[in-house]
Amino acid sequence: MISDFFYKYYIDPVRYEQPYNAVETITYALILIAALYLIYHWFKRSNIVIDGPFVIATLPYVILGGVLRVVQDTHMITSDLQFLLVTPPIYILLFFYGVFILFFSKYLERLGLCKDYLKLYAGAGLFTSFCVVLLLTSWGMTHTRIDLFVLAIIPLMAIVATALVFACMRYVLKWEYVTDPLYMTLLFGQLLDASATSYGIDLHPSIKYIEQHVVGSFLIDWTGTAFVMFPLKLVVLFPAVYIMEQYRKEANPAFWHLVLLAMITVGLAPGIRDMTRMVLYV
Repeated sequence: MISDFFYKYYIDPVRYEQPYNAVETITYALILIAALYLIYHWFKRSNIVIDGPFVIATLPYVILGGVLRVVQDTHMITSDLQFLLVTPPIYILLFFYGVFILFFSKYLERLGLCKDYLKLYAGAGLFTSFCVVLLLTSWGMTHTRIDLFVLAIIPLMAIVATALVFACMRYVLKWEYVTDPLYMTLLFGQLLDASATSYGIDLHPSIKYIEQHVVGSFLIDWTGTAFVMFPLKLVVLFPAVYIMEQYRKEANPAFWHLVLLAMITVGLAPGIRDMTRMVLYV
């Protein structure tokens, strides 16, 4: 039955917090590709410029997605509304929230009420993220704990890994373009995800987390260590950066920036979510 298939592969994994399955992963990947295409054409018709400043201004919403996802992990919301904060509903929710702020900021700019709509757009994302962080901090102080060591060690691991990968790309392979802040953000976001996964599964002192994605879970089981996430990320990052730069020379700049934003999001948002969970011991 179609309903049984739908519940098995899409509904139950969300409701019972199960790891991602192959069917679910492929489906969401196809939805992401279709969404990028539709968003590109929608923004183009709406005169929204998709460029480097736009990507940077959108990063607060990526951070917001990471910390907002932890609200569901804490189960501070006990009703079924909590399932709006899991994948994929949370991405849909954040998309409409971000688009509303973006177009409202653009409207205020046209009225002369703000000078730069991107600054207002980014500021709203930062403010919302700050409010969610305050909520999680308050919850952690009263229900579990806040581990500042974890808050320091995971970003430090990501920074060191990013510096090493950057040095290899820039000075060994002579890829001068990797100095682009967007590429550096991509490297950091993906390696933050690897750092959080590695620490959470192999090193976290109290809770043993699990890898929810199909490929990562298989490799961790096969090698016996979550630190396999670092070579996995490198296998993806080196060709990804090279291909993106070659594509940049021929592609529509707006669509290129949109694809790069998606690549940053799928690394940075889970990395922030996992790190925040470990800081709060949830």
